[in-house]
Amino acid sequence: MSEQKKLTVVLGATTESSRYAYLAAERLKNHGVPFKLVSIKKGEIFGQEFLDLSTKPKIEGVHTVTLYIGITRLDEWIPYILSLQPKRIIFNPGTENMELAQAAQAQGIETVFGCTLVMLSTGQYN
Repeated sequence: MSEQKKLTVVLGATTESSRYAYLAAERLKNHGVPFKLVSIKKGEIFGQEFLDLSTKPKIEGVHTVTLYIGITRLDEWIPYILSLQPKRIIFNPGTENMELAQAAQAQGIETVFGCTLVMLSTGQYN
């Protein structure tokens, strides 16, 4: 499957252009990777409105969830993240949650402890 077909959920999206979640969305867009932006905050970037995390929006066909929610706030969202049935979860620096990683691995979900930005810039985002 080409990277163009792999829907990515940016969990913890932001309108702040200096934040890594914003940069990840920008790079996904530049690489032609389809993405959905999910956040507790309201906002819109790149012509796409944020889906409200508090409503646990249903998203079909998720390949990758890339995490930009701090480790201390991730626990309450574990069931939701797993309900998206992604093929892969990327734990960006500061989001390394072992409970989520173990639950994901138990369901056959690939877990990557890395950086979405680096993966995209080095051709490892596949």
